[in-house]
Amino acid sequence: MTQDELKALVGRAALEHVVEGSVVGVGTGSTVNHFIDALASIKARIAGAISSSDKSTERLQSHGIPVLDAAQVERIPVYIDGADEIDRLGHMIKGGGAALTREKIVADLADRFVCIADESKLVDTLGSYPLPVEVIPMAAAQVMRRFAAVYGGEASLRQGVRTDNGNLIVDVRGLSITDPLAMETEVNQWPGVVCVGIFARHRASVCLLGTAQGVRTLKFD
Repeated sequence: MTQDELKALVGRAALEHVVEGSVVGVGTGSTVNHFIDALASIKARIAGAISSSDKSTERLQSHGIPVLDAAQVERIPVYIDGADEIDRLGHMIKGGGAALTREKIVADLADRFVCIADESKLVDTLGSYPLPVEVIPMAAAQVMRRFAAVYGGEASLRQGVRTDNGNLIVDVRGLSITDPLAMETEVNQWPGVVCVGIFARHRASVCLLGTAQGVRTLKFD
């Protein structure tokens, strides 16, 4: 199976985790696009969606799925999103699509995080994928220097990219993230950092992993 076919496979499988009559949290990215397309087939059975990006909002609305503002909802049963990397405890690196801050906001509303990914995203230790960090423009150079000083990471600005919040993305290479929660907590305190793309506090409850043999379910609860 191609990588795109694996993404479509887990996108459809995620429908089993959608709670009928509820509002669904929807992430961002190529795998999530397959989920949104599948979600259209049961749109009459949900109350709507909360979206983590303008791109996902546009795709949801193109299918006639109502998109609610996050301020309208106190809790949702499930948030479904992809990952750039996920380890065997459910910690993730996210932000390849530059939507990490809004993804973390929607994840915080959810009782469960269902990660949908192809098998190439499963790793023993996070860090092979460059770590995205959303930063206020004024702080970008300072944040990049601090990554080099504290973690030995090589940071660079993602060229030509502004987040939906109007900020910049710094990508950090050369990391081995052995304690994701500690790094997430530390980096989020740095002045000018809006959000770091480590999802440890908001780790996955379940991962639906697309493999050549079918969907493999990893549970982290």
